[in-house]
Amino acid sequence: MKKKPYYKDIEELAKVFAKYLIQEIKGQSQFNIALSGGSTPKLLFQILAKDYKKKIKWKNVHLYWGDERCVTPTSKDSNYGMTKKLLLDHIDIPSENIHRILGEKDPRTEAMRYSKKLVDNLPIDDGTPRFDLVILGMGSDGHTASIFPHQRRLWNSKKMCEVATHPDSGQKRISLTGQVINAASQVHFLVAGEAKRSVLKEIFTSTGKYEKYPASYVQNAAWWMDAAAYPF
Repeated sequence: MKKKPYYKDIEELAKVFAKYLIQEIKGQSQFNIALSGGSTPKLLFQILAKDYKKKIKWKNVHLYWGDERCVTPTSKDSNYGMTKKLLLDHIDIPSENIHRILGEKDPRTEAMRYSKKLVDNLPIDDGTPRFDLVILGMGSDGHTASIFPHQRRLWNSKKMCEVATHPDSGQKRISLTGQVINAASQVHFLVAGEAKRSVLKEIFTSTGKYEKYPASYVQNAAWWMDAAAYPF
């Protein structure tokens, strides 16, 4: 598990990662990214829309999502809706390059449809679709994408996408599974805030309850943290 240096705050983290992301995209004829929801991606999207609107060929970028809440795209809870408002509405990206999870549809049917889209659109390695880059967040409970603690069954699923249930609200969500996340060429965690610190320490040191945290199941991830989250 790779550990990145930490940054002084969430703003610096997002700015540095934006520069890194743009360098990875440049020169590629097609670059497939799975996006995340959360506070750090919000800032990242704002930076990309403001500072990199004209600096890359967005027509070469294809955007997918690592997970989505089962809500309409106009809901305040929609990961796609947040991305559209902060990024997509401000850049020149073809509509056919935006591959959203249809959270308003029947969850199981949509999980199957999105799985097929991944298989049809992405390069396949050993039977698994391969993203060029996956962005992940981590909750204070150690969840990532929409795989929550004690849901290792979903993480280890042979399917590309699964329907998860939030342990408190009962809300249905559609999430990539572990095999797709771990098959990506690059996986980057963006983690900010003091509430994440204790979980990160357990994951990095393989102590405490680290084995119950889905974030610990991700292989070869790069971790981008702010000072508040940095556990050492």
